[in-house]
Amino acid sequence: MSASKLQESGEVRIAHSLHMNEEEFVARRRETVFQSMQKLKIHCSKDEVPNIALLGSGGGQRAMVGLLGSLVQLDKAGLLDCVLYLSGVSGSTWCMASLYQEPDWSTKLETVKDQIIERLSGPGVSWGDAFAKLKKYHKKDFFSLTDVWAAIAITTYVKEIDELTLTDQWDHLSKDPFPIYTVIDKQCKKEKEKGGDKEDPWFEISPLEAGYSLTGAFVETSSFGSKFENGSKKKPQDEMDMLYLQALCGSALADRGEIFKFLWEIIKDLFEDLTPVIESDTFEEMRKEPKAPPAYKCYQVLIDLVEVNLAVLNGKDPSALVQTIKTTLEELGGGKNHLIIPGEKSTLAEKQAAKFDVKKFTEHVIKDLSCLFSSDSFDLVLSICKCMTQWIWGRNYNFLHKMKNETVPPGLLKSETRDYIDAGLLLNSPYFSVLREERDIDLIISLDFSEGDPFMTVKKTQKLCEELNIPFPEVILKEKAKNPKDFYVFKGKNAPTVIHIPLFNVVNCGENIEAWRNKYDTIQGSYSRKKITDLMDIAGKNISNNREKLLEQIQAVIDQKRHK
Repeated sequence: MSASKLQESGEVRIAHSLHMNEEEFVARRRETVFQSMQKLKIHCSKDEVPNIALLGSGGGQRAMVGLLGSLVQLDKAGLLDCVLYLSGVSGSTWCMASLYQEPDWSTKLETVKDQIIERLSGPGVSWGDAFAKLKKYHKKDFFSLTDVWAAIAITTYVKEIDELTLTDQWDHLSKDPFPIYTVIDKQCKKEKEKGGDKEDPWFEISPLEAGYSLTGAFVETSSFGSKFENGSKKKPQDEMDMLYLQALCGSALADRGEIFKFLWEIIKDLFEDLTPVIESDTFEEMRKEPKAPPAYKCYQVLIDLVEVNLAVLNGKDPSALVQTIKTTLEELGGGKNHLIIPGEKSTLAEKQAAKFDVKKFTEHVIKDLSCLFSSDSFDLVLSICKCMTQWIWGRNYNFLHKMKNETVPPGLLKSETRDYIDAGLLLNSPYFSVLREERDIDLIISLDFSEGDPFMTVKKTQKLCEELNIPFPEVILKEKAKNPKDFYVFKGKNAPTVIHIPLFNVVNCGENIEAWRNKYDTIQGSYSRKKITDLMDIAGKNISNNREKLLEQIQAVIDQKRHK
């Protein structure tokens, strides 16, 4: 399928309809589904072919491996070709990105699966390659912690730097389900949490379009990140690559809290690994300008600055480190600096109010350092620190900037930039990408790899759908979250049927559910080959044990369509 068929207008599309290329793809894919129904001895006319969406929740590596294991068993059960859409959140998108590298992966899944396991259990990306990628990202108009997360963290999990794009994937997308990656708009999330009723945080990214699922505002994915004004592209940017997309989707760390400390630790390791670069910068700068301040001293200030932030996060007194930074900066800057030091206020009232503002302190140190020394590597690490103090994730140009359209929430039209983060921070499953009325989904198969309550995603979706007047079945549960079964069906009038499958349950884990959950915690190092294959087996059992039930529900939605 040639990329030349894509609509290359560079214009924003406001409409509650599918992209014309998606419509054509769906029509062809429904023919594949029809043929699959015949093989399964399920009788239906072409008009009665059900639109089935498979959802993969978030959950880091657990979700990535769990989705792979589930897909392998769906293939063995003859059910994979029944799936029209495959949509993921967070860790599930890491699996999707790996699969869609390979043209027609669903026709040779056993081979593709072996290749993925080999890579995931093999050596990681070298520090030099990761840092080189980070330097490339730094040249973009907007640099954020998502770029850092992509190069330093995502590479440790997926063990590669995937520089293909979604447009590249579209060029060879033919025999696989239509993929939809999902994130949320951070600013919309905040407004929604304040009680805003006109916010649409649900953002989807397919090989064709990126945009707001419920509002119906889209731009071609190849243009997502470019600068727009009043609906027209003004300043093109390179299309995001798959490594960045995986970080955008899998950036649950954008929720701060304890994770803030975790990221400072990663950045500390990064800075300490920069020793060879520091020496090179020092030599080069002294060659150009003999009076330039030593680069290694500027880097030491940065490392001390990270330690200050970690000390504050750990409840320790940062005063000694702060004084060291002040002294060094005075030496480097000829006695001038902008720092605010805790304990230097004079009056009693001021001393009581002098609770150390680490964010303000960090910003002042960065300001001083940026005036003292500059190199590509040093400017990069300064940018990382700036992003940390402002907690910037997923920043891109807003393609709706200055548009005049009454159907789009006003808040989306004003700002020049928007920040996009892991959808799991609001809802850990991509329901709203497939609940668009124009996708006309009959059956949703929800694979839940979440940590904690395995019913949270489906219960929260029902509540949100009630608020938004979107048809969704009532969720009635008898089991407790600690001991879920492996198969749930929820039905409602004029609503899609929802099959919900928790990863760890009393059927595939017996009495050891908690042990399995502990073994596959969300935040941990990359999995060994055994951990990968064990988890794939557990996830696969949820499909193989319920093949007949899945077939029954597919037949039921066909019967429902027939009676309509």
